[in-house]
Amino acid sequence: MAAGKFRSDVLDAGCGYAELSLALATEGYTVVGIDLTPTAIAAASKAAAERGLSTASFEQADITSFTGHDGQFNTVVDSTLFHSLPVEGRDGYLSSVHRAAAPGASYYVLVFANGAFPAEWEARPNQVGEDELRAAVSKCWEIDEIRPAYIHANIPAVPQSQDGAMPPHDRDDNGRMKLPAYLLTAHKAG
Repeated sequence: MAAGKFRSDVLDAGCGYAELSLALATEGYTVVGIDLTPTAIAAASKAAAERGLSTASFEQADITSFTGHDGQFNTVVDSTLFHSLPVEGRDGYLSSVHRAAAPGASYYVLVFANGAFPAEWEARPNQVGEDELRAAVSKCWEIDEIRPAYIHANIPAVPQSQDGAMPPHDRDDNGRMKLPAYLLTAHKAG
């Protein structure tokens, strides 16, 4: 935000409880958050109303097939949605957010990288490799950069000797685990 890379209107894809949307609205951006979960949308809408953020609105929709915003958004942000989608839903998702983007729009994706979670965990996000991420996103978007990043998460320490224990990742100054990720930046051809 501070670097001036986000431009209104902003689509927060898979906004959840929408702290990112709310922070953007506080900075003066017009933001639409979309999420499948009615509980998250209700909580986000309530928080926006309580904070007097009239430039933040929220819609319950399936991000893999939503409509009604064709060409509206100058920025699309996906902060940990891509890896939560079923692999078979990726093309629909990428097509939907591309359709909603204005010509020249920026697209930002933060996604868990391979190795973030133990292979033994059945209920884990769909971690991706750089080549897999590039291949999926480049079907709709012009990729500018993919670089290593971290997702900081509050995960308690678990003895490494247990089956399925978290890999030994570093922690930040607040004690949050730094999970390997990628930050992708792309744009819609204008």
